[in-house]
Amino acid sequence: QVQLVESGGGSVQAGGSLRLSCVASGYTLDYMCIGWFRQAPGKEREGVAAIHRGFGSTVYADSVKGRATISLDNAKNTVYLQMNSLEAEDTATYYCAAQPWVGRCAMVDGLFVYWGQGTQVTVPS
Repeated sequence: QVQLVESGGGSVQAGGSLRLSCVASGYTLDYMCIGWFRQAPGKEREGVAAIHRGFGSTVYADSVKGRATISLDNAKNTVYLQMNSLEAEDTATYYCAAQPWVGRCAMVDGLFVYWGQGTQVTVPS
């Protein structure tokens, strides 16, 4: 079992920045992908970014490329998502998820086994 706890959400003005954190505990592995997903009201959940815990390789959704940076601190079992130049369209609940025993990250939510409870990000229009 892997437990994931997100934090760092809030309300930010358009153009502002936010850093989300995801702390993993339990059966954490180097051979694991940690990803960030988001879901806005009335919309399907979409992948934002993911990072491989062992290789450090990353993948981003086109909608956030150039505005988001995913990083990890293995010593703290924490994955960060830095979001800059926030837009109203970024308003959503952001979820951290883990996919164990994979060598490459793919932002397909059905592949992720463990999920956090989510943290709300609101960018007023």
